[in-house]
Amino acid sequence: MPSTFTYVVIMVVLVLFSAYFSATETAFSSLNRTRLKTLVEKGDRKAAGAYRLSEQYDKLISTILIGNNIVNIATASLGTVLFVRLCGDIGPTVSTVVVTVVVLIFGEIAPKSIAKDCPERFAMFAAPFLRMLMWVLTPLNVIFYHWKRLLSRILRSKADTKMSQEELLMLVTEVQQDGSIDKDEGELLRNAIEFTEREAGDILTHRVDLVGVPMDVSKEELGQMFSQSKFSRILVYENTIDNVVGVVRQKDFYTGSGITEQEIREIVAPVAYVLKSAKISSLMRLLQKGETHMAVVLDEYGGTCGIVTMEDILEELVGEIWDEHDEITEMFYKMGEHRYRVNGSVDLDDVCHFFQIKINSEMISLSGWVMQQIGKIPGVGDNFQYEPLEITVTSMDGHKVAEVEIKVNR
Repeated sequence: MPSTFTYVVIMVVLVLFSAYFSATETAFSSLNRTRLKTLVEKGDRKAAGAYRLSEQYDKLISTILIGNNIVNIATASLGTVLFVRLCGDIGPTVSTVVVTVVVLIFGEIAPKSIAKDCPERFAMFAAPFLRMLMWVLTPLNVIFYHWKRLLSRILRSKADTKMSQEELLMLVTEVQQDGSIDKDEGELLRNAIEFTEREAGDILTHRVDLVGVPMDVSKEELGQMFSQSKFSRILVYENTIDNVVGVVRQKDFYTGSGITEQEIREIVAPVAYVLKSAKISSLMRLLQKGETHMAVVLDEYGGTCGIVTMEDILEELVGEIWDEHDEITEMFYKMGEHRYRVNGSVDLDDVCHFFQIKINSEMISLSGWVMQQIGKIPGVGDNFQYEPLEITVTSMDGHKVAEVEIKVNR
């Protein structure tokens, strides 16, 4: 009959194996496969072995669970025999308490905590022995694999491995909080993720803000328009702004010797035409393919809703782009404690982000939303309350809300 010392040694070895399996399970379930793949591309053989195992996750986890259960059951059985020998009739009770505490602390909690802190490193350490164990336990793994397929058919479950946009945005936030990327890089990644979902109607310059001239405009008037607007391109339309035929570029209008001698009609460059629902990712490709800088956005009746330029699209990725002719307009100006002056043309999404509120509306700009809330064309002094915000119209530009004052009551 084995001695007490032999039992203790065997149980210690089994607890070590339990720790190995527990740590390995945590390591492979929480490792960063991108980081591991980076090491593989650098020629790290251990990383390559661990990465190959991570691609067989179902077989891997089956092997780990089989091994962990075997060693834990064996530890409990040997513990019962040992403590019955040492303590007599109360041996099973003592064994249950002692083995549970030992396995819980040294076989589960401690190794899992360690593996969680350095999952890639531990996965590379554990991979060689685990690969051999997967080969030994292949018959059992085959049984469990087919059992899983049977359950999936019965329950009609289908794995969805695709990440949603919300999950990607959350991942970027977590990576930024970890310090792997800075704030600017995080913002750029978020813009890129949301880029494919944005539509032309979300970023257009509305028709009320357009600068255009009729086709029969004189060269003197067009030159004056270039001078006043500071734009490098001026829209040209036939009869009405709802019939835009193209643009005149400043470089074509002014030549080395002054104003061009060609007729206005001859230097009108074409523009693209898109609907409000067009995705800006496809719109950018359309502008690139057509070698044009501007697209006219049409409404459902074929009228001009506004325009989108290549600069507008790029700003959705990299943020505001300023040139020497842009007037710097502060969208949010703090007037005092909890009081702000806000430009009416600011995006409604930016208002929600700035004041940490949620607004469900089809309106794009703050001006449009304010008019929607008031229910009419507002006048200076009109106000309303929305959640913690007290909003007062302070300036109008024609029929458009130019500026509001927002007081936060928290």
